[in-house]
Amino acid sequence: MLHIRFTAEDMSRVRFAPRPSPVPELHAALLMLGAPHEGLLFGRWRGRLLRTLPGAAEPLGELVPDGAAPRFLDVLGGTREEGFALIRSARQEFVRSELARVYAGQGPVPPWVRALHRGDAAAWGTLDRAQRAAHETVLAPVWPQVQDLHRAEFTRYALTAAEQGLAAALAAVAPGSRLRDGVWEWPSAPSAPSAQSARSALEAPEARDDPEARGAGAARGALEGPEAGEARNARAARAAREVRLAGRGLVLLPTFHWRGGPLVQDLPDRPVVLAYPAGGGLPPAPEPRGARSEDGGLAAALGRTRAAVLRALAEPRTTTDLARRTGIGNATASAHAAALRAAGLITTTRTGRSVHHEQTPLGMLVVGTTP
Repeated sequence: MLHIRFTAEDMSRVRFAPRPSPVPELHAALLMLGAPHEGLLFGRWRGRLLRTLPGAAEPLGELVPDGAAPRFLDVLGGTREEGFALIRSARQEFVRSELARVYAGQGPVPPWVRALHRGDAAAWGTLDRAQRAAHETVLAPVWPQVQDLHRAEFTRYALTAAEQGLAAALAAVAPGSRLRDGVWEWPSAPSAPSAQSARSALEAPEARDDPEARGAGAARGALEGPEAGEARNARAARAAREVRLAGRGLVLLPTFHWRGGPLVQDLPDRPVVLAYPAGGGLPPAPEPRGARSEDGGLAAALGRTRAAVLRALAEPRTTTDLARRTGIGNATASAHAAALRAAGLITTTRTGRSVHHEQTPLGMLVVGTTP
């Protein structure tokens, strides 16, 4: 169970991430590789990735010895490179304390993680190469689909918020949740994969087949530090969690590779980021060449006609021109324009006896056009 407590100030500081973020999406996908409870829907996806994931990605598994990653990995960023730069900019004291926290009581520590604890540049290079290798295998082939799915989810949220308000929009994000007395209550959800399954998913194929390598992989370990005792208390509190926004606001980030409970980034002096499972329940798969439609996921969220109306308004059009452009009647065009205007996706201005409709910056973002 997750409770997110809002102040009055936080109610006006809820925002939806304008675009997908590669680093959190990658981390969610790697967690999913170690989630055996999703074998039916994700089995083929997992099998394909385990056959193709290079050994260079294995260090990522060694950063989650107990199924929870160090919080210096909690970043956003519009590209993988931007996300890694944010990770690399973390204060070394924070990196050390987080490595000590996640390795407390876990056994021997991989040498490169010890070097990362010391701030060694070569160890940061190991992490960069591991992220790059995993990104190229897991995300790069399906990133266009992730972008389409994100735009569709963005539009669905914006329409619900415009028509029914914040409480309904949040409930639509997490079916079964509710906003009551300033607390967003999430129902229980499948837990994150175990530490061993998460590590095994990222082992190189030869390591999975080698008994000695498996034994070494099972003996992950503790970095000495004053935070070691705190880790045990944190793990005991995972079943029930309360997050207090305290005026920092909330960023909603859909993820399309994770089917468990919400993944929360909760760091001091930053907005809380909540990554939640979205999409159709199956992981994105590479599409055959030429299979992508012009409207992609946008038509699924808005309906094909309304999506066509929104796309047609990349330049100002009168209602008559809009109807002619999309092949619908004037009254239908006017009704679609009114719905899009209510959602903040277009503006309508009157000049004399004519009205002109045009995409807003939000509408441009939804359809992927450039202002």
